[in-house]
Amino acid sequence: MITPPELFKSLADETRARATLLIVEHGELCVCELMCALADSQPKISRHLAQLRGAGVLLDRRQGQWVYYRINPQLPAWIHQVLAVTRHTNAGWLQADNARLANMDGRPARAVCC
Repeated sequence: MITPPELFKSLADETRARATLLIVEHGELCVCELMCALADSQPKISRHLAQLRGAGVLLDRRQGQWVYYRINPQLPAWIHQVLAVTRHTNAGWLQADNARLANMDGRPARAVCC
C-alpha cells in the first residue's frame, strides 16, 4: 500500500503532478496525448509515467501501437479523494494543458477500458 510520503513524493515533480491530474480528469491518456498537453518530449513524459507506474499510482494498457495510462483503481480511497479535490480546485492550473489536448491533431481513438 502506498503511504502519504510515497504519494506526495511521486507527485512532487510538476510534470508528474500535471500528468496525473490530467489522467484523473480524462480517465486515461496515452503518451502522445500527454506529450501534446504538456508540450514536452516523449522520453521525458515516458520517464515520469514510469515513475508513477512504479509507485503504484498509475496502471497502463496497450491498445495497438498506443499505451494508455489510468489511475490505479486499487489505490486507497483517500488517494482518489486527494487527486479528485486537487484536480477540481486547480482547473486553472491545467487550463492550457487541456486546451492543447483539445486541439490535438490525430488524437488516437480509444476503446473503452476494462
